[in-house]
Amino acid sequence: MFIQTEATPNPDVIKFIPGQDVLDTGTREFRTADDAKSSPLAEALFRIDGVAGLFFGSDFLTVRRSPESDLIWAQLKPPILAAIMDFYSSGQPILRDAAQKDEIVYEGELGQIVAEIKDLLDTRVRPAVAQDGGDIEFDRFDLDTGTLYLHMRGACSGCPSSSATLRQGVESLMKHYVPEVKTIEQVL
Repeated sequence: MFIQTEATPNPDVIKFIPGQDVLDTGTREFRTADDAKSSPLAEALFRIDGVAGLFFGSDFLTVRRSPESDLIWAQLKPPILAAIMDFYSSGQPILRDAAQKDEIVYEGELGQIVAEIKDLLDTRVRPAVAQDGGDIEFDRFDLDTGTLYLHMRGACSGCPSSSATLRQGVESLMKHYVPEVKTIEQVL
């Protein structure tokens, strides 16, 4: 098994591409070792000193190192690569549960606006953000204020350039195609 690694715009996050599917659908973020209990791979990675967060995409995963750690990536990569290879050799499922979060159902005019927003995110924004080892997810839209709330995940969460991505890229795109969007707020 050959696992590629790529740097991301966030110096505390590296993207690992195992050459095999990571998740069949959606994405999953693990911010703590407690969150990792739903995934054998996430548990194994959190056992490595210096690992502070994980994000799983369709064909990649990102690992966040702890800013407090004195370990550099050259020291962290070998045990991370070994844990990923051991996991894929084991034949275990990536997730123990298939828990999905409940989504708000939008209807009428608001439902159409939200559908447009989600379509733009899925077709234009998410593929570009995934190249950098992250994801951007719809949280909610407030029609009264025109505020669109989004989650930045993976390498994008906490990245120094994520607010520029939101403001200059995503916000201007949304305002152009969905005039009801007036501003974007990041949900932490």
